[in-house]
Amino acid sequence: MHLTAKEKDAIFKKYGGDSKNTGSTEGQIALFTNRISYLTAHLKNNRKDKNTQRSLQLLVGKRRGLLDYLMNKDIEKYRALIKDLGIRR
Repeated sequence: MHLTAKEKDAIFKKYGGDSKNTGSTEGQIALFTNRISYLTAHLKNNRKDKNTQRSLQLLVGKRRGLLDYLMNKDIEKYRALIKDLGIRR
């Protein structure tokens, strides 16, 4: 899966505040969510792809860590991001 530069800029602009702010926690979570949804769709068609399954588990763990950090730092931003991305918690 390759996101174009414009797609990444759009994600970071929407969630990070600026397209150049690629290190923001909200932008990283949104990018991970995009990749997770892509890998989930891939695994529905390719159930025996164990490498992709492991990559998906690692991404979910990274996103979980960032979400925990954001929850401890600013609970309102956390709740707004969860609602906007449609992540169950």
